[in-house]
Amino acid sequence: MAQYELLLPKMGESVAEATVIKWVKQPGDAIDLDDTILEIATDKVDSEVPSPVAGKLVKQLFQENDVAQVGDVIAIIETQTANNIKIEESVPAPSTPEEKAEPIPGIAQLPAENKLPQPDFSTSERFYSPLVKSIAAQENISVSELNAIKGTGADGRLNKDDLLSYIANKSGGQQLVENETQKEPIENKSPAAQVVAAIPSKTSTTSVSGGDEIIEMDRMRKLIADHMVMSKTTSPHVTSFVEADVTNMVLWRNKVKNNFEKRENEKITFTPIFVEAVAKAIKDFPMINVSVSGTQIIKKRDINIGMAAALPSGNLIVPVIRNADQLNLVGLTKAVNDLALRARNSKLKPDETQGGTFTLTNVGSFGNVMGTPIINQPQVAILAVGAIKKKPAVLETEHGDVIAIRHMMFLSLSYDHRVVDGSLGGMFVRRVADYLENWDYNREI
Repeated sequence: MAQYELLLPKMGESVAEATVIKWVKQPGDAIDLDDTILEIATDKVDSEVPSPVAGKLVKQLFQENDVAQVGDVIAIIETQTANNIKIEESVPAPSTPEEKAEPIPGIAQLPAENKLPQPDFSTSERFYSPLVKSIAAQENISVSELNAIKGTGADGRLNKDDLLSYIANKSGGQQLVENETQKEPIENKSPAAQVVAAIPSKTSTTSVSGGDEIIEMDRMRKLIADHMVMSKTTSPHVTSFVEADVTNMVLWRNKVKNNFEKRENEKITFTPIFVEAVAKAIKDFPMINVSVSGTQIIKKRDINIGMAAALPSGNLIVPVIRNADQLNLVGLTKAVNDLALRARNSKLKPDETQGGTFTLTNVGSFGNVMGTPIINQPQVAILAVGAIKKKPAVLETEHGDVIAIRHMMFLSLSYDHRVVDGSLGGMFVRRVADYLENWDYNREI
């Protein structure tokens, strides 16, 4: 018999950790090749982890709701193969939790024969990944000191970057531990009290009516809530509005939709038309396609447009259409329909919600005429398109002004006023509206 160490696989360039949400196999269960061992979740996408070997599950190294880093050993499988450990090429695989940390610049590497003892985490109510524990042991950081460091991971968990930042600032004489002005040192408190002291206090809510129902937020809602609060505290939001006459666009879609569906086996909605207009406007105003890092503005080369999609649970997810400016309308239609369908069925891959440079949300799908959306960090702008309504409008003709029934809609752009001024934001949303208003009724597709 041999033991195989199952690693948390690499799920995308920008995905560093995942939460264990369900163990499908339990210790003692037989496992066939490609059997699903467990289900995991990144910030928004749920995935399954299959077994690359056949055997028997011996041990689960993470419990449900624990957060694991990419490359962590998450389970031990007993196999009939001769090799004790299988190493995945895409992820470094250590042989033991204590040896799993890669050499990190600025962190002293201890000789194997002279390792510091691993701190006793049994008294801590806070979860730490094996990598964080290993770094703490190397740097002789106590459990009580770890408990007091603010974490930026899911549910406030402490990740590798948090710990390395703390170590770097500590060595420079800075103290980044929360509640540093408390009269009673954190180290002198009980483990439970240390955890409470390290997070902001929350006012407890008591129901005064027997008819009230208390509903705990699900994992995705908690992440959305944290992301929205972070965005509002990061970016000073400003919103600009325009109203567009999209009559030609509506009439054109009504004319081509049946033939398009027969030919492409796809329904054409207004969303790919909006995406095309946004991509064109971004090429006209590339400084809307940026992000901010400190005092630096990062101008994005690619135009990756995220489209907010509602899930059956009521939550939102934002799959990304990469290089949207390089797709024609047929390609955009197929991409929009594919991502929307797989989003509703929880079949998106982690990378398909990453790397967006601009976001589009259609509040009109809920019957709303306009909205003031919150920026999807680290982007600097988000466009909301409202419901298309028939209205009387004044038209200028060569024979004078006339009143006609037109298809009208509002567009609203929320933008980060640190780097997007009113002139740029206003001109951009106006340009999007121009592309929609000047739609060619005779366009071939």
